[in-house]
Amino acid sequence: MKICIPVSKNEGLLSIPYGHFGSAPLFIVVDSDTKEVTPIKNGDLHHEHGKCHPLQALQNTPVDVVLVGGIGQGAIRKLNAMGIKVYQTTTGNVGDNMTLFLSGQLNELDSTHTCSHDGCGHH
Repeated sequence: MKICIPVSKNEGLLSIPYGHFGSAPLFIVVDSDTKEVTPIKNGDLHHEHGKCHPLQALQNTPVDVVLVGGIGQGAIRKLNAMGIKVYQTTTGNVGDNMTLFLSGQLNELDSTHTCSHDGCGHH
């Protein structure tokens, strides 16, 4: 399974999840089987609310799940339409959150979710 997590810098499984999906400096995609980490730069850092296009950065990388601290309704709808489920991260690093996700302990976010996390004050 390919798990995408927005981060501010790539430190592999020790990376800290970024507070908002759309304005994250980069994403890492982790293969849950091999733990291989693939960094992907987000070219849409300073998006206008409602016009977030970070999915363009991910278009060439298969992703099954997104783990995120904060995300808007529109991005959730777009990800869900692509068959990608979105889950809320907790404190800790990417490795911690992957463990929680794989053991069914993270909450899935649906399109009624409102982003109110740090870094999401512009919503």
